[in-house]
Amino acid sequence: MELRTVTGSEETTPAQSGFPGARQIVALNRRVLGEDGKMSNETVHLISSLEPEATCAGDLKKIKRSYWKIESDLHYRLDEVLDEDRSRVRTPKAALVLGMFRRLALSLAITWTAQRKKTHKRTSTRYFLDHLRAQNGRRAFDLVTAKSPEAWKAGK
Repeated sequence: MELRTVTGSEETTPAQSGFPGARQIVALNRRVLGEDGKMSNETVHLISSLEPEATCAGDLKKIKRSYWKIESDLHYRLDEVLDEDRSRVRTPKAALVLGMFRRLALSLAITWTAQRKKTHKRTSTRYFLDHLRAQNGRRAFDLVTAKSPEAWKAGK
């Protein structure tokens, strides 16, 4: 169980805080019930570029919670599914191009899995890659060269 409260919101400027675009500083207090049954308290300070009048505490709590989304969505897929960390490519240009292709594949996979979830069918990045491997890469080629989004529906 976790209880979050926002306290101590203060307006600030980039010059005062030393952060470009900073508009407010907020204290976020967390009370977390650990597995051992003990409550722990933690306070973190957030610097936001959002105007204080335009945001509420709920907005700030939601933004903070989604902070690690990039780590769990993108980096997990790059490291675990595409095995990027064990890549042996050492030249900077080759690494850049390979990284761009990996991110392109992931952006296609994320869109594809989001559409599949709406139909309650099995979805994962690995399943997407298996789907593209079907018919010796024909689906992947059709998808990349398609002139309309209908290519997503081909060969379900």
